[in-house]
Amino acid sequence: MTMNAIEHPHSANPECEHKASRQVVAAISETEPPAMAQARIHAIFSRIANRYDLFNALSSLGIHKRWLRQVVSTANADSQTMMLDIAAGTGDVSFAIAQGSHPARIVLSDFNAEMLSVAQRRFDEGEGSGVAIELVVADGQQLPFADTTFDLVTCAYGVRNMPDRMAALREAHRVLKPGGRYVVLEFSAPTNPVFKTLYHIYLKTVIPFIGGLLTGDKQGFVYLNNSIRAFPAQDEFTSMLYAAGFSSVTYKNLTGGIVALHTAVV
Repeated sequence: MTMNAIEHPHSANPECEHKASRQVVAAISETEPPAMAQARIHAIFSRIANRYDLFNALSSLGIHKRWLRQVVSTANADSQTMMLDIAAGTGDVSFAIAQGSHPARIVLSDFNAEMLSVAQRRFDEGEGSGVAIELVVADGQQLPFADTTFDLVTCAYGVRNMPDRMAALREAHRVLKPGGRYVVLEFSAPTNPVFKTLYHIYLKTVIPFIGGLLTGDKQGFVYLNNSIRAFPAQDEFTSMLYAAGFSSVTYKNLTGGIVALHTAVV
């Protein structure tokens, strides 16, 4: 397995840029344009890559493994499935589906080479379970793949970090075959008001503390907290998926709505 670096230009469409600016406002700042937001996010994940998996385990109290099992079940891959994992990071989703479902091929993609280096190390240690896995450096907003290439596209905790979210959703739709599924695990809005308040306090205080302790980058985890709180709630994100062209969209709340698992069909 090799890591491929693929570079491609960003869209210069002013309307697209304006839309992206609105989308990152709450998560980043009032004035930061999409290109700067993208660079900032890239720098954060470069700094935390080697401790990211440990952070996930500690900050979620291990519950993220339960969420991952739900992704594997919902993805429902088989030996014929051609799969793309977008914003795959260190490879949790790809390796879990490789182990549980043994698809024909997985393209494990992320725009951050440092995160993919960790995924490469995990693959070298045997976590690929014998599945053909290719690592590709790629931007989820402009995927370097042909139309109707994949049966399954997954994305866990990645859409909220893409400045032009609608572009990311349209790209997932574009590369899927007719009848293909886009499975998105993303932080969402807890449904119980009291639980939601406690959860937001946890995000604001505990997450930056743990992240800073592990990586020395407390501010990076302040950003992650802000990006979670700014992400559209379940029904709004469902509407975005329909607007991107998907014909059927369902979602399931996990752990009281801390995360939601959306499934969109082409």
